[in-house]
Amino acid sequence: MRPTALVLAGGGSLGAVAVGMLREIVGAGERADLLVGASAGAINCAYFAADPSPTCVARLERLWSGLTSAQVFGPRWVSLVSVLRRRDHLFAPTHLRVLLEKHLPIREFAQARVPLYVVASDQVTGEEVVLSAGPVIEAVLASTAIPGVFPAVRLNDRDLVDGGVSSNTPIGAAIALGARRLIVLPTGFACALKRIPTSALGRTMHALSLLVIRQLIVDLQRYAQAAQIVVVPPLCPLDVSPYDYSHGAELIARAAASTRAWIAAGGLERTDLPHTLLPHDHAGKGHVH
Repeated sequence: MRPTALVLAGGGSLGAVAVGMLREIVGAGERADLLVGASAGAINCAYFAADPSPTCVARLERLWSGLTSAQVFGPRWVSLVSVLRRRDHLFAPTHLRVLLEKHLPIREFAQARVPLYVVASDQVTGEEVVLSAGPVIEAVLASTAIPGVFPAVRLNDRDLVDGGVSSNTPIGAAIALGARRLIVLPTGFACALKRIPTSALGRTMHALSLLVIRQLIVDLQRYAQAAQIVVVPPLCPLDVSPYDYSHGAELIARAAASTRAWIAAGGLERTDLPHTLLPHDHAGKGHVH
């Protein structure tokens, strides 16, 4: 048997999409030999690694369904204070740390029931950094430290930031770790958003989501011959900003339904690139070239 990796992407609030996908992947009987995640995908991987079962996914669903932006970032006025004080970030990771300490079932990588790998980025060089030992919460905070939004996290004598800087969907890391079959859970992008967010944070996260989806396409083409790569199609149309955490339950339900239909149609045996990952519009013109 070829080692199978579940590779979970980041995407802010769109991390809920991966939870719906995960429910159906697990329900179809898939079992991972390793879990690799970046940014929001690191949170999902760390949670799932503690108990890779449908029961665990159900708990993860409840968590995402109740999340709010304030729970992740804190009150909006905090960002104004940071600007006035000329800090290099908008928010302290205090609220996110509290959330992780309250809900993550494990504290150390060694407690994971499936080998867990969290991907962050070196703040200076942009190099991909794979974390697999020590405190899980610190690793997840590093992997979710969006530059300019959260401060870098000092780990192993390096200042680390969001895994999305180097690889939001860490396909290369999974292959380097020995995986020869990858099931990739991309969170997609807000392809049907009528207008971009007005806040600085909302605009930043929207722009990042567009950048990383293009990086994913490049990586899928680059590693196509190195392993069997199965990509779960992301939601389309999607009009939820990566900053808006008020649609968790809806995103999970939609992603579960679309993934269930995709599996029934033989999706887990396919290695083609889902058309919903490609740039497109919803004005009857199809793909944007």
